[in-house]
Amino acid sequence: MNATLKIPAHRRDHRIGLIEAPIVVIEYGDYECPLSAKANTWIKEILKEFKADLCYVFRHFPFTDIHPHSALAAIAAEAAAKEHRFWDMHHLLMENYRNLSGERIIEMARELDLDTERFIQNLDIDELMDNVCQQIVSGEDSGVQSTPSFFVNNILLEGPTNYHSLREEISQNLNHLSLR
Repeated sequence: MNATLKIPAHRRDHRIGLIEAPIVVIEYGDYECPLSAKANTWIKEILKEFKADLCYVFRHFPFTDIHPHSALAAIAAEAAAKEHRFWDMHHLLMENYRNLSGERIIEMARELDLDTERFIQNLDIDELMDNVCQQIVSGEDSGVQSTPSFFVNNILLEGPTNYHSLREEISQNLNHLSLR
């Protein structure tokens, strides 16, 4: 039996698309995870294909025991969000998943033309770490055990996920909704 998402998508989530879309995909990901980085490319293609029918949400799920910079990267994405640049930082972090040292993350903030001083100060805000921790807990409560983990309309996709399996799940959900 598939696990169910305990905290559905809400307006405070980082999302692309309308929360009212017929299909809501929530990903729990880790910025140092090679598979999360690969999934980032799938999501870009899926968003192009399904456009208005899809809302995509990203939630942080850093595995700090095996990815030592993943929590810092998650906080960096949240710090960039303070300047309305979450998705720009998100994509840059995913593209650079092999090198997410503190120095490199600050370079990324400069590349994005963020207010670097403000960005560095924001990295120390407890609120941002609390946001990341809340997302980790929501993932654990929903049965997330690895990254990337995807929920399509609040149901966890079981087994290995790739572009084709994720796309097929979205298509099946859309077809099911159109039959109602």
